[in-house]
Amino acid sequence: MENGKCKMKERTVKHILGSVARTLLALTFLFSGFVKAVDPLGTVYKIEDYLKAFGGFFTDLLPLAGTAAVLLIAVEFVLGFCMLFNVRTNWTSWLSLVFYLVMTPLTLWIALTNPVTDCGCFGDALVLTNWQTFWKNVILLSLVVVLLICLKAVPPLFSWWMELVITLVGLGIAGGIMGYSYTHLPPMDFRPYKVGNHIPTLMEIPDDAEPDIYETTLIYAKDGVEQEFTLADYPKGDSTWTFVDQKSVLIKKGYEPPIHDFEIMTLDFYDITYDILEADEPITLVTMYDLNKTDRKQIDKVLQLMRDCRRDDKILYILTGSGEDDIFAFADEIGLDEEVAEHVFCTIDPVTLKTIVRANPGMFVVQDGVIIEKHNFRQL
Repeated sequence: MENGKCKMKERTVKHILGSVARTLLALTFLFSGFVKAVDPLGTVYKIEDYLKAFGGFFTDLLPLAGTAAVLLIAVEFVLGFCMLFNVRTNWTSWLSLVFYLVMTPLTLWIALTNPVTDCGCFGDALVLTNWQTFWKNVILLSLVVVLLICLKAVPPLFSWWMELVITLVGLGIAGGIMGYSYTHLPPMDFRPYKVGNHIPTLMEIPDDAEPDIYETTLIYAKDGVEQEFTLADYPKGDSTWTFVDQKSVLIKKGYEPPIHDFEIMTLDFYDITYDILEADEPITLVTMYDLNKTDRKQIDKVLQLMRDCRRDDKILYILTGSGEDDIFAFADEIGLDEEVAEHVFCTIDPVTLKTIVRANPGMFVVQDGVIIEKHNFRQL
């Protein structure tokens, strides 16, 4: 009798621990999959950043970044969805173990080498440092182990056909969110360029902001022997030493405003950033971060928008990260003469354009420095 009570108590404890672990893992997978699904292109860009940072063979895999993003989003969302409803918990638990056995050592390597500044595991909704990402994965891996230990105490709730329906529903939700976000724009915008934001305010640096801290090393030579000094002890005024080189290493990142790379230049290198931000009339800005990758099917809509703006005496610029040769080649391709191209095309950092509008081409409208509209040309 006493032995039966002990077993029942042990099973109850395992049931509670397993249920808690399952719920926490489910919510984490769901959140991670959801914030990626509402911004699928952002996930593609992050995977491309990783592949470029790894270099070598991995750069050959860049064309597969889109497929990898869709699979990652679908796996995370469906795993979370099934775990939440306790569907095939044995399968989802073992899949989660494989997932974190891969991701945990990978994120440790990323934390040690720092090839990218943030992991992108929760998109732009929650930005973690590389070390925070690693420890997050350690905790989640521990939860998976707890769930596997307690698995027998967490019985299924539904029949196999109902589990199949739930799995398909989760897959359909993930696919629907991704499809809408790709053809339109992310329905939830976590970036600093969302509609309603005042760009100049987000570019400001407070007077009491903490600056970057660098460690500077000065290299001097004497009698053919080089020696390193700090700014505090270098041989200032000693003519027996000859300056050789200087090295500066960032040891602590200071304050960086949410928007820090918004600079629009004309093709003749005139900065019109504040001409645009301080204008009291709406200015339409078409974004094409890479003209070679711009969706040609949408060009007729771009040209029609240009004609509409010219008819209504409104200002329009096309912003791109491409070089001048590509700009004039593209203008010739779509039927714009060189004089018009010189007037309408401006350059800006391509990463900034990717951040502002998740489309190529896309557009946004600025008035008094405020973003009042954003669109994907696919939806127009």
